[in-house]
Amino acid sequence: MKRKKIINRLIHKAIPLWIVLWLVFNSTMVVAIAEYYIMKKNFNEYVVKLSKTTQSPEELVQILKQAVLPQSGYTLAVTWGDVGQQLLQSGVIDQGKYKELFSGDTVSLNHMRYLENKSSDQMVINEENSRFMVNTLWALGLVNKSKILDEGSMQIYGKGDVMNFASTGGWNLGTKATNQVYSSTKIIELTPEQEIQVQKIARNVYRPCCGNHSEFPDCNHGMAALGYIQLAVKQGVTEDRIYKDILALNSFWFPQNYIELAAYFNKEGKEWKDIDAKLALSADYSSAQGAQKIKQSIQNIPGLNNSGGSCGT
Repeated sequence: MKRKKIINRLIHKAIPLWIVLWLVFNSTMVVAIAEYYIMKKNFNEYVVKLSKTTQSPEELVQILKQAVLPQSGYTLAVTWGDVGQQLLQSGVIDQGKYKELFSGDTVSLNHMRYLENKSSDQMVINEENSRFMVNTLWALGLVNKSKILDEGSMQIYGKGDVMNFASTGGWNLGTKATNQVYSSTKIIELTPEQEIQVQKIARNVYRPCCGNHSEFPDCNHGMAALGYIQLAVKQGVTEDRIYKDILALNSFWFPQNYIELAAYFNKEGKEWKDIDAKLALSADYSSAQGAQKIKQSIQNIPGLNNSGGSCGT
């Protein structure tokens, strides 16, 4: 009986206004947060559905472009460390020539800090810095002392003169002649086992500008890929992640080709995020011949004006 009186007293007692307002505010916040995540989930499902059902080629291209070339860019697995400083010290990059090359390009000029200072920042590739990244990784692959450059396909097909390739004869941004910096500096010291791993990965990585893999880095993109593979192996990055990173690099260097490849897989009912990067980088899809077959199989996709990368600075 006494307990009932206490309960009745509490029920009929006026609740302070601040408690009412607090309860209303927090319940509103909970509802808002719940609605946000529901809307986000529904939007993501809509994008996936739209990419499979849209009748507009232009609309599909924009969806695929965002998947292949995210606006926020792609964060690579490696950090800069002192690699940039060593590139300057080795003579493969002339700081003055580099600044002149990128004059008017504020993003690339801002990236010069990675050549001037040691940094724990991870490397990032995006539409704005793709040219800076391909040139810098090209320089790394070119100058780093490498068994691949000293004994591999460059020597075999160069027949004793490796300066006639695009990746060597086309480099003119150093303080020294290219034949002086070629495979000259131990920026990335690899164990024999790591050298074998680099060679294995490089032989699986192609680029749409030619029919060669990155163990034969006869163009700037191949040399850049080699430089990245060496750095990633040295820093202990897994092979799966290295392939994903190279696919991202290639995508920003050859946007037309990889949006077309995404369209090809889209026709097969596969989303870009689910594609095996090693498979996408294989000769069947990423060599010049493979890319041409993909283009023919999907025909020309309207709505994309970017013509892709070229082999040069």
